[in-house]
Amino acid sequence: MNQTIHGTTVLCVRRGRQVVLGADGQVTLQNTVLKHTARKIRRLYNDQVLAGFAGSTSDAFSLLQRFEAKLEEYHGNISRAAVELSKDWRTDKVLRHLEAMLIVANAEKMYLLSGTGDIIEPDEDVLAIGSGGPYAQAAALALVRETTLGPRAVVEKALAIAAGICIYTNDRFVIEELGA
Repeated sequence: MNQTIHGTTVLCVRRGRQVVLGADGQVTLQNTVLKHTARKIRRLYNDQVLAGFAGSTSDAFSLLQRFEAKLEEYHGNISRAAVELSKDWRTDKVLRHLEAMLIVANAEKMYLLSGTGDIIEPDEDVLAIGSGGPYAQAAALALVRETTLGPRAVVEKALAIAAGICIYTNDRFVIEELGA
């Protein structure tokens, strides 16, 4: 029997040189909540890069480890690290089967690294992944476009909206900031 772990909401918002990444803490297996306080975001490369993951936890940890190695190899150049990880993701037989997505960001750039090895840089400085990602992203875009709230407030409010809609998202958030 294939048992899939569902859920996660990870949201990244940047305004100016301040970037905030937040995630909920819920881990769900079928119709059961296994954990309320999972930590789905990490600080990397001497606290200069934030990364958040959605998908299979073991796959996400593997990708985070590889991304961190690329950051080290390319001296913190987030764009180059993302491109090189993407190349590996597309060509490596093991990596191609990993079921995870990453958001990586620093004060200048943010990228979504997809499960197919794509690198996506958003048109607007808002990215979200996971089952509650579309709700959080829609709320964050509205808040960014229509208010002067700082990125932390946008992330907090948008994650709360997603938690109220998505059954795989809870309201126990972990939030990290750069450039505050």
